[in-house]
Amino acid sequence: MKKYELTAEFIEQWGKKLFRIKALISFGSVEAGELGGYVEKEDNLAQDGDAWVYGNAWVYGNARVCDDAWVYGNAWVYGNARVCDDARVCGDAWVYGNARVCDDARVYGNARVCGNARVYGDAEVYGNAEVCDDAWVYGNAWVYGNADYLLIGRIGSRFSFTTFFKNKDKGITVSCGCFLGTIAEFRAKVTDTHGNNKHAKMYNLAADMAELQILGEEHFDKLNTNKSEPF
Repeated sequence: MKKYELTAEFIEQWGKKLFRIKALISFGSVEAGELGGYVEKEDNLAQDGDAWVYGNAWVYGNARVCDDAWVYGNAWVYGNARVCDDARVCGDAWVYGNARVCDDARVYGNARVCGNARVYGDAEVYGNAEVCDDAWVYGNAWVYGNADYLLIGRIGSRFSFTTFFKNKDKGITVSCGCFLGTIAEFRAKVTDTHGNNKHAKMYNLAADMAELQILGEEHFDKLNTNKSEPF
């Protein structure tokens, strides 16, 4: 038995029609007859489980929300993205590309999770991963818990946010403006752009903090053994 249907109410964006959904039965925290958010097609939201799209949230393309996951607020999930298990995507967050948000993970605020990024939150093993505020986690990110990424800002000449996150190679990737690369490449770019001025010192201090949080104290100490003087 279907738990919801597509209504005749729709919005049209980029040549796509997204239809408001309506619950046919009561399940989870959803009551029969309750209106939800918008999906492009039934494949976007599983007919089983307690998964639901609320409010003004959109799910479209080949994206899928399943199990007991929720998408709500003004969030968008699209592309080939998957939101599953007990994950929550809300606020003005976007999850897209081939991204996966699973377990008890939370993505909210103005956060972006995209590319081949993975955000997991197994509370018994890792703690509940939360990607929030203005964080951008993408590329080959593997964020399993809150210790796997660091958002810092506003810093630098642009007074913007910089996101450091663990990648699938167990290293650190940095997202800063148009820059996306390893933390070593980030440090080199900072030196090339700012030399040893105030902005360079702040960026390098942020990188130090990211290494300490994401890689751990032992690895951080090893990386800094050969530093002759502080930044």
